[in-house]
Amino acid sequence: MPLRPESNQPARILGIDPGSRQTGYGIIEMHAGRAVWVGSGCIRIKGEDLASRLRVLVEGLIDILNQHQPAIVAVEQVFMHRNADSALKLGQARGAAISVVAGRHLPVYEYTPTQIKKAIVGKGNAAKAQVQHMVKAMLGLSHLPQEDAADALAIALCHAHTAQTLSRMTPRQAVLHQARRSRRGR
Repeated sequence: MPLRPESNQPARILGIDPGSRQTGYGIIEMHAGRAVWVGSGCIRIKGEDLASRLRVLVEGLIDILNQHQPAIVAVEQVFMHRNADSALKLGQARGAAISVVAGRHLPVYEYTPTQIKKAIVGKGNAAKAQVQHMVKAMLGLSHLPQEDAADALAIALCHAHTAQTLSRMTPRQAVLHQARRSRRGR
């Protein structure tokens, strides 16, 4: 899970927080172990039917990929909603987003909401406001990012921190660490 194996260039990471009505995105670069904000925002998904809404999402992500040229993409894993219909819609938006990225042959890393919150705030049950505050502080932003954009930036930061930690471990330590995290779902 290297940040940028092929060169010494800064790693540009796109975080995606998929949603059926709004998808957050956040782009950071890693410079000498420090995260720098590049851009963030939301794709507002409008349309009469599922196909037209997914088309808006896909076109928005294509524009972001073309504009920012990320090397790595991190996406929030779907978590079980109480409402099966909501979970299905979220899964469709997530699948559309991953398909666009996969078409660019970019590596995609997935993190659970608990992993993301733990990496950013220090506890897996953190509130959205805590995540927003920490993202603002970690990236030195002048104002709180919008909620979905903050979540997407948190996903990108989670990947950056995870990759940096794993790069400091021996290969055996990294495999054991990943296996423990997978078993715990964190």
